[in-house]
Amino acid sequence: MTEELSADDVTDERVRDLPPADEPTATITPYRDGPLLVRGDFRLVDTEGNEIDPGRRTVALCRCGRSGIKPFCDGTHKRSGFHAGSAPTRPRPAADIHRDRA
Repeated sequence: MTEELSADDVTDERVRDLPPADEPTATITPYRDGPLLVRGDFRLVDTEGNEIDPGRRTVALCRCGRSGIKPFCDGTHKRSGFHAGSAPTRPRPAADIHRDRA
């Protein structure tokens, strides 16, 4: 990323002008106590399969559930006390653990 952002700085409005990731596919970065930053080539659809056109290749998606512009982040996570890490709390996906026990 060309610019370092803290979770408090990451909203869809603030990241809309960032360049897309260098990779040919999407890169999704969960920000600690903040949104999911999606950069690159991606397709965003609603639960009915209708495409949501973000109009750009870098977006911040809400993960606190309180944004007024869902699915995009509006910074509400800062005021709501949302807490989430930037990495999984488990060393590997739960599905792998379940499969190994079978």
